[in-house]
Amino acid sequence: MRLPLAAAFVALCSVVAAQTPTGGHLLVLSKRDHTLAIVNPATLMVEARVPVGDDPHEVVASTNGRTAYVSNYGFGAFHTITVVDLVAAKQEKVIDLTPLRGPHGLFFIDGKLWFTAEVNKVIGRYDPASGKVDFILGTGQNRTHMLYVLPEGKRIVTANVNSGTLSILDRVDTPAAPPPPPGAMPTPPPAPPGYPQGAILPPGGDWFPVVVPVGSRGEGFDVSPDGKEAWIASAGDGTVTIVDLAAKKVSATLNTGTKSANRLKFTPDGKHVLISMLSQPDVVVLDVATHKEIKRIPIGHGAAGILMQPDGARAYVACTPDSYVAVIDLKSLEVVGHIDAGNPDGLAWAVIP
Repeated sequence: MRLPLAAAFVALCSVVAAQTPTGGHLLVLSKRDHTLAIVNPATLMVEARVPVGDDPHEVVASTNGRTAYVSNYGFGAFHTITVVDLVAAKQEKVIDLTPLRGPHGLFFIDGKLWFTAEVNKVIGRYDPASGKVDFILGTGQNRTHMLYVLPEGKRIVTANVNSGTLSILDRVDTPAAPPPPPGAMPTPPPAPPGYPQGAILPPGGDWFPVVVPVGSRGEGFDVSPDGKEAWIASAGDGTVTIVDLAAKKVSATLNTGTKSANRLKFTPDGKHVLISMLSQPDVVVLDVATHKEIKRIPIGHGAAGILMQPDGARAYVACTPDSYVAVIDLKSLEVVGHIDAGNPDGLAWAVIP
């Protein structure tokens, strides 16, 4: 009997390996242990744990996969972001954001780290090359929590939990002036849309904010892969609000029954949305085209962070009350494994060189 069992084990390992992209690692924050776990997705085993300071909430990896950034939140009591060297699997340094407090949402793009600071009601940007915060933008909203930054930093979308709003902030650049005819005096550049003629914008342009009301305590949100919509789940009233990002207004409100919703994520193909709930035993799956619920996946006693594997094969869900990460097969929409993660919350993906 040993030979058939051994053959079956080898076959199972081959299937798992075939479903998992090479080179990628899952990053899992543990609130209780104050650590970042580096997980091999092929084996679902933790390869290293790195201390990351008090109350770690969100994590993001640099584009080159060498560095992770962890926000130390403390509901506004803390003011640091911990930097982890993923290659050496050790803490590299701690960024002191004082006087900014309550860093939470993180996004890395174009070589820079973007973050929210709830107490100050701002979005900030940290430049790893200079080691400095080089940009701060106010939102005027309460509990600016999660954020999404589009390429070149020309548009920022952020959820403001206590205000029940979604902010869409567009960078406005000064248009180039048309070349004057030979011998004529230079003409001033035309005014940007929405500005009076002759308006002078500051270096780097100005920012045009639009605040869109959504449901009560809207928190977890995501931007569709095509960049056309933002979907935001509201913990207070159990709705999902769909915002048309071109029109900058609500296009639909879905009564999904997802009270205590914490995170919402699109699958990489844009066909489905997954919603986690802090106090419910399942993850809700919505069909993006029809806006209908297609399944509830039992995962435990509640969940927080959601991460989509870049190849679209799996989703990882941080089941905080159960101290594990549930692994969901996105084809069968079934739980296919668990990762011992110690009170997990924020999740990220890194291709570590």
